[in-house]
Amino acid sequence: MIKVLKYIGLLLLLIIGGAVVFNYHPDISVDRLKEKYTYADSRFVEVQGMEVHYRITGQGPTLILLHGTGASLHTWEVWTEELKNDFTLVSLDLPAFGLTGPFSDRDYQIRHYTEFLDTFTDALSLDSFALGGNSLGGLIAWRFALDYPDKVQQLVLLDAAGIPRKESGESPLAFRLAKKPAIAAIMQKVTPKALFKKSLYEVYGDPEKVTPALLQRYFELFRRPGNRQAYVDRINQEDTITDPDRLQEIAQPTLILWGETDAWIPVANARAMADRLPNDTLIIYPEVGHLPMEEIPVQTAEDVRAFLKKQQEVTAAALAPAPY
Repeated sequence: MIKVLKYIGLLLLLIIGGAVVFNYHPDISVDRLKEKYTYADSRFVEVQGMEVHYRITGQGPTLILLHGTGASLHTWEVWTEELKNDFTLVSLDLPAFGLTGPFSDRDYQIRHYTEFLDTFTDALSLDSFALGGNSLGGLIAWRFALDYPDKVQQLVLLDAAGIPRKESGESPLAFRLAKKPAIAAIMQKVTPKALFKKSLYEVYGDPEKVTPALLQRYFELFRRPGNRQAYVDRINQEDTITDPDRLQEIAQPTLILWGETDAWIPVANARAMADRLPNDTLIIYPEVGHLPMEEIPVQTAEDVRAFLKKQQEVTAAALAPAPY
C-alpha cells in the first residue's frame, strides 16, 4: 500500500511538473512586441518615466479612449476607423498594460491613474476633450472627470467599473487567482494560455468572436516585461477612495453603453450608474458581453457619434448670440 501511494505521489508530481513546463512562458522583449503590435500612426511619449504607447488619428473634436484590465489600445481599433472622419481619436496603452508597461513605483490606485492621465494630456497639449473608457478605463474616466472637470466635456462609459464588488457579485477567476500569493508568484512565468482563453470567453457575449489572433495578442502583450507583476500588484491594491455616490457630482453629459450579458460587470451596474448620474443616456445591448466596442463596434461607434454630435449642437446653441 505504501509503495502504491509512493507511485501515485510520483505520478502527481510528474503531472504537475509537466503542466508547469508546458505553461512556462518567458517575457517577450519590448522591441519584438513593437514590431508586431504598433500601428503606422503609433507614437511614444515619455510620461512619469514611462514610454507611453499611443495613437492620434482623425480630425475634429478630441475623444480620448481608455481600455480595461488586460487590454490595450488595440481594443479601439474599429472605433478609430469608424469615427476618424468626425473626431480626433486618441487611444493609449495605460500603465501596467500593452507596450507602455508598469508604473515604476508599483502604485495602481485610481488617483495615480488620473494624475498620470492629466500629465499625459498636458504632454499632448490637450486641455478639452470627450473621455471614454471600458471597465477599468471607465472607472478612470469618471474619476478623472471628478478630479479634472475643466478638461472633460463629455463622458462615454462602457461596462465601467466603480460599483463595489459586493453589489456586483464574485470577481472573475483571473482576479481571484492573482489575490492568492502562491499562485500570483507562479503567474510571473507560468501563465496558462487556457486561462486567457477562458477569460476572453467570459467577456465576449459571442465566443465565436474570440479568434486565434485576438487570443494571441492579449497573451503576448501580457508578457511584456513587467506587465505580469503589474497585473498582480494592481489586483491586490484596494482603492481606498472610490465612492460610487460621487457619480452624482458629475455634471458632464454622459453616455452609458453596456452589454446585457456582461459576466464580469453585470448589467445591474449600468442601471446603478444611471440612477446616480444626473445627466446620462443609457443604452443596453442584448446578447453582448463586457466589450461592446469589440463585439459590435460599428453599432456602438454610431451611438457614440450620435451622442457627441448632439452634445456639440447643444453647446453651439447655448453659445450662439441671442436674436435681437
